[in-house]
Amino acid sequence: MGLVFGVAGVLQWLVSTVFVLALAGAALAQNAPSPATPAAQPPAEVRQMLELMQTPQVKAWMATQMQAAPAAEVEDGEMSALSDLVGHARRHVEMVSAAAMKLPEEAETATQIVETEVAPTGWVLITAEVAALFLTGAIVELLFRIIVPKPRIRRSDDEVVTVAHHATANLLYRIVPALVFAMATLVPLLAFNWPPITRSMAIAIAIALIVARFAVALGRLLVALVTLPRADGERQTSRAKALFWFRRCALFAIYFAFGWAAIQLMAPLGFSQGARYFIGYILGLGLFAIAVEAVWSRPVEEGEHRSFTLSWGLTLYFALLWILWVTGFNLALWIGIYAVLLPRALTVATLAVRSLHQAEASLLGQRRMATVLLDRGVRAIIITAAAFWFGRVLGLVADRMAAGETMVDRIARGAIGGIVILLAADLLWHLARAYINGKLDDSRLDGAATDEEKARRARLQTLLPIFRNILAVVIAVIAALMVLSGLGIQIAPLIAGAGVVGVAVGFGAQTIVKDVISGMFYLWDDAFRVGEYIESGSHKGVVEAFSLRSVKLRHHRGPLTTVPFGELGAVKNLNRDWTIDKITLNVTYDTDLVKAKKVIKQIGQQLLENPDYSPHIIETLKMKGVEQFGEFAIVIRLAMMTKPGEQFVIRRNALAMIRNAFKENGIEFAVPTVQVSSEGHEAEAHAAAARHLSQRASSDEPAA
Repeated sequence: MGLVFGVAGVLQWLVSTVFVLALAGAALAQNAPSPATPAAQPPAEVRQMLELMQTPQVKAWMATQMQAAPAAEVEDGEMSALSDLVGHARRHVEMVSAAAMKLPEEAETATQIVETEVAPTGWVLITAEVAALFLTGAIVELLFRIIVPKPRIRRSDDEVVTVAHHATANLLYRIVPALVFAMATLVPLLAFNWPPITRSMAIAIAIALIVARFAVALGRLLVALVTLPRADGERQTSRAKALFWFRRCALFAIYFAFGWAAIQLMAPLGFSQGARYFIGYILGLGLFAIAVEAVWSRPVEEGEHRSFTLSWGLTLYFALLWILWVTGFNLALWIGIYAVLLPRALTVATLAVRSLHQAEASLLGQRRMATVLLDRGVRAIIITAAAFWFGRVLGLVADRMAAGETMVDRIARGAIGGIVILLAADLLWHLARAYINGKLDDSRLDGAATDEEKARRARLQTLLPIFRNILAVVIAVIAALMVLSGLGIQIAPLIAGAGVVGVAVGFGAQTIVKDVISGMFYLWDDAFRVGEYIESGSHKGVVEAFSLRSVKLRHHRGPLTTVPFGELGAVKNLNRDWTIDKITLNVTYDTDLVKAKKVIKQIGQQLLENPDYSPHIIETLKMKGVEQFGEFAIVIRLAMMTKPGEQFVIRRNALAMIRNAFKENGIEFAVPTVQVSSEGHEAEAHAAAARHLSQRASSDEPAA
């Protein structure tokens, strides 16, 4: 109860402060001008002058003067552009200064308006209603938190996680109570019968309360998201750093919201525009102080030192923004604000979405498309809102931009349309790239279970990167042409010129065109895929990657060769379907061929029973028969059919098994031998040769 009365006291003080501010800043439009009296009939001289202006000679002279006037105005405008800027700033400052001098007088007028407004109802009732406006949302949200427990999420592994470890739980825990607060705050605003000026005050206060509450909720949600632990247990941002920036940003947003409410309250109380500007500039010093304090006390990483040059630079930058605001240069002011806030907002949004994707228990853990859509969608919303607000600051109202035909209207319409087109193209490209990258990740060759699946994945690995590159070029060209068309530039001559240049480039770069077209037909014919070993002329190796005009081949010894498609010619693919490996053995003439065939058959059966080799064997090792009779051996031929690329390992092991099996079964390999004899044996050899010659001569005599 003490806490409730304490909060009530604080709220009563806030109500009193708001009314004092209202009294101190009072109304502008008390003395409304009386309606104008009907105009009297013009005298005879005036009517005579009007009739004279209708004569052809006077009209011709006036037309000549009107045609000469714009040129003189342009010359004067070029000479006095800087003078106009200085004059604008001086007039704005003079207006605010004059309003500051009249502020006490306007405050007395505002006091009378407030007393007149409150007198019929009474201060007690008005104070109670305003207190209810402040308290209702907080009390209802507190009851909601007491009744509804913290959300708990049960994951797929049956582990229950709470707010601190789950993105969905964080979203529910931060946003839903803020929605309850907002709806409860609107109840007294709609239930009570507010007087006219007090109703304006109540609306401004309700908007400020809701904005402040959602600023706190979104800030805490972002802190929770950027500090969520990833799957490896690490965090993208330290919690201390995130809390530091959350507190400063939340204080900035709350101060800005209630300052805006105070300025809005001054309008129905009759304060002049200059007085509202003056109070706004004074309140702006508080925003400047919050920003400067955040700059000078910002946290730094361990081992780093705070840069005083950067701190002074940012301080001077914020001071310059305040001066631009005071002097009325709104265009430069908002450019400066965007230069600071827009990159930070985009960075925080990307960081939050990335945390959602990388968190261990995440809403977007395995959803690539949803992650990209949320990331680029949030960026598109931020940039589009900034562009439309910037157009509104420049005075470009939506209906004027849509129907206006001035140069400024056309440029503004084209610029905003171009931003929307580029954002849509960016979203489309990232969605397409995420989908293609996801398909590439899901179709890795090492995860294929069957040969057909491996072939399909290899084809995807080959074609999808090329399609991704072509899609990027198409989206970029179409988006650029649409932006140029929106800006009022005729793109038909550009397209025609691009066609002519394309023909000229085609004639001048026939080799490149030949390479590109040849590559398209190679891919169309499915001649090779990524990961396959091919031979073409003097080039051979494993296909590693493609481009639009060349293929990269990795030789089995390491070198990488880039071969244009136009130079490939006939391609021998060594990795398709199956391969037959033939083995030739030389055995002695006394070998039992039937026994050798049985031994080889047993070896083939052993290869089939080996779990390392059997998945790759289509037809196991068999003896095909005698190939030929050699000078020193019988040549027998063996053969086996395997999957491409696997025959080398199986062949090596098969040869080792054949050698051991032949040795165990007494089968000897035939090798060429050389006989070397001694001197005695040499004489006998000569004698035998002489007898052989004499016998041959005697046998030849009858024939002669």
